[in-house]
Amino acid sequence: MPKNNIYEKLKETQISREEIYDGVIIHFVKDTVKLPNGSISKREVALHNGAVCIVALTDDNEIIMERQYRYPFDDVIWEIPAGKLDKNESDPLDAAKRELKEETGYTAKNYRFIGEYYGSPAILREKIYMYLATGLKEGEQKLDEDEFLDVVKIPFSEAVKMIADNEIPDGKTQTAILKAKLILGL
Repeated sequence: MPKNNIYEKLKETQISREEIYDGVIIHFVKDTVKLPNGSISKREVALHNGAVCIVALTDDNEIIMERQYRYPFDDVIWEIPAGKLDKNESDPLDAAKRELKEETGYTAKNYRFIGEYYGSPAILREKIYMYLATGLKEGEQKLDEDEFLDVVKIPFSEAVKMIADNEIPDGKTQTAILKAKLILGL
């Protein structure tokens, strides 16, 4: 939704900020804010540079998916290719191209921006830019040294069924695939 004066009555205003932790990926702060009714409250926020995710669709209507271990959940989960924006990186499309190539080896002839995803907007300032990539060409994976994943092609309709059957718990993956389904009419 556009930011305009209609929403000013809901806006909270930052009064002060306390730095809690400055990590490699996220930065934690505790802000003191003035609420719309004039009361004062605290907001603990994890700041993040942002990220991208890509629904990479083959000419045979297969999605390039990944199986990756996620430490916070102690589980291997299904995801679409994704990655964070590097510090001072301003073009999410460049990051999407880089992440698709690094994680899967694929490059794409066409990229279409399909929206933004806020995973946990109450506490996390991570904006994920979602892309649909087509015209894929297979190549060589270039994983980071601390990255381990399997790349698998899944029929588009099967991926949608996996979402409906709770086999894909990752929110960005669910959202991007279902948006692609609506956009493509699949």
